[in-house]
Amino acid sequence: MTSDSIKLTSFSHGGGCGCKIAPGVLSAILKNSSGFPVPKELLVGIETADDAAVYQLNDEQALIATTDFFMPIVDDPYDFGRIAATNAISDVYAMGGTPIMALALVGMPINKLPVETIGLIIKGGESICSEAGIPIAGGHTIDSVEPIYGLVVLGLVHPSKIKRNADAKAGDVLVLGKPLGVGVLSAALKKDVLGEEGYAAMIANTTKLNKPGKALSELPGVHALTDVTGFGLLGHLLELARGAGLTAKLTMSQIPLLPGVEQLAHDGYFTGASGRNWEAYSGEVTLSPNVTPAQHTLLTDPQTSGGLLVSCDPSAVDEVLAVFRAGGFEAAAVIGEMAAGDPRVQVAA
Repeated sequence: MTSDSIKLTSFSHGGGCGCKIAPGVLSAILKNSSGFPVPKELLVGIETADDAAVYQLNDEQALIATTDFFMPIVDDPYDFGRIAATNAISDVYAMGGTPIMALALVGMPINKLPVETIGLIIKGGESICSEAGIPIAGGHTIDSVEPIYGLVVLGLVHPSKIKRNADAKAGDVLVLGKPLGVGVLSAALKKDVLGEEGYAAMIANTTKLNKPGKALSELPGVHALTDVTGFGLLGHLLELARGAGLTAKLTMSQIPLLPGVEQLAHDGYFTGASGRNWEAYSGEVTLSPNVTPAQHTLLTDPQTSGGLLVSCDPSAVDEVLAVFRAGGFEAAAVIGEMAAGDPRVQVAA
């Protein structure tokens, strides 16, 4: 069997961030976990389901630590490695930090995949780390049933520039950096109905590093920052709302979407994770009756290597959009606002 003849997605029961444990199940798993005395140096832990842990080293530096890994979302091994690495590094940018190094996490069915294929996955990850300006300084490998690849990523941030997901303020404007629809495209790819243009759009979106996060952290008007991944836009926005004790209000027509995804969702191409996401948090979401089933699916669609979600003062919106545009994120758009009220999400058409 050659590298070119292998469909990596055939080895995985779920791909990309769509294979995350559903938020409702995860809550049940963690609810009885024992607490541990938190040192004062731990500035960000698990309290608000933030993107990474942050530990203060001194007055000028705090260490960001995160990890992310998953099964193949595409069949091309090089692209799979690139997507997984981009996704893992994103959490450092989402905290407002600068990545400094990575460790590789590699699990592969050694008796089923040629070593050349595994090498291409690792090479893809290395290419993205090179683009981010960081080395892969080590890692760990296991022989596993499904192909798994990802990174542990470390970064640095000034303690005063950390951007948590829980610090939004009433009156803030919400800005999304990347369009939605990666999960829908991945579902279409698995069914062999995604054309070349759709695949190219998917790869371009999932391999674009969220580098604007560092510049956004320098803006005083940016109050909260996260990235949109496996729990979909609604899930990660709900984390912002819970953390701040506010209501998030979205306008569906303003949310950027990848080309063709609304029609694909309408035609029934979506991941199982989308439904599991909705089951987990539907009680905290109010949808306008004018939101279509396809749009509903896109709101819960798991985003692999999704965009940054910014909550900022209205006076900072132009600066935020300018930072995104300077970084090549042309689709970045204002999608809603944060308002006083119970922690929940309201979606207007």
